[in-house]
Amino acid sequence: MDITVQLVGELIDNQFPQWKHHSITPVDKSGHDNRTFRLGSEMTVRLPSHKRYASAVEKEMIWLPVFKPLLSLPIPAPVAKGEPSKEYPFAWSVNRWIEGETVTHGNIRSQNQLAEDLARFLLELQAIDASKGIPAGVQNFHRGGNLRIYHDETLSAIAKLAGSYDRKLLSDIWELSLSTRYQSAPVWLHGDIAVGNLLVQEGSLSGVIDFGTMGVGDPSSDLVMAWTFFDDDSRAVFLEHMNVDEAMINRARGWALWKALITYVGNERGSELSVWGQHVIDVIIAEYKQRCQLRHSED
Repeated sequence: MDITVQLVGELIDNQFPQWKHHSITPVDKSGHDNRTFRLGSEMTVRLPSHKRYASAVEKEMIWLPVFKPLLSLPIPAPVAKGEPSKEYPFAWSVNRWIEGETVTHGNIRSQNQLAEDLARFLLELQAIDASKGIPAGVQNFHRGGNLRIYHDETLSAIAKLAGSYDRKLLSDIWELSLSTRYQSAPVWLHGDIAVGNLLVQEGSLSGVIDFGTMGVGDPSSDLVMAWTFFDDDSRAVFLEHMNVDEAMINRARGWALWKALITYVGNERGSELSVWGQHVIDVIIAEYKQRCQLRHSED
């Protein structure tokens, strides 16, 4: 959906005229699921880019105010809910602006510190009462649910890698991720822990945004940064601080593998997204082999 500054301006003018004199500017790295615009200096306007993401607005309006006082890092604070119009068919939201840049390897003080800070945040989130939370499912693309929902899609992606990778090895890694199910009480999960949703200031994690895929269930999908961003040392720090068992690690690796595979094969080779997917696949294979070697040496 083509969401422009002009469209956002019309929505603000018609529904929140008290803010009509605020400037509206697109946010760099606005995202895929939503389009984000700066509204003046203290607010943002967030609009789902497709109907499949539209339910996130209501979830965030309800739950982010509940989460906010229980978390040590800033998260979005809803200010107002916009209604659908003739020009734009979905609900949308106005939120408080959070200062910070999205995380990169170049703007953090250390990967180990980021690993500790992120683990602390996720454990705080998991500690929030989830008894009335939203179960994993279509509404959050099954984050927190059974990874097997993506079995056919993953096998199809692996089949397209002839000559590029050891397809049996990738299939083994994938099957291992499906070999266990989460047995504990459901907990809150963010659903999309990725560099684009983590903010940093002065080298440290300073905020977490975009809770559109939140839900309750198995938190393994929130651990994918172990393979998508962290190196060997910081991965170990992250997983140790998360206090997860081998089964959880295997399922988390599966979430990372699924995303990397579909990104690699679903984009033009050599593109930024395809290169990212290939890199993550390589990291997953190397880490999996290291774990296998370690287990064999211990035996």
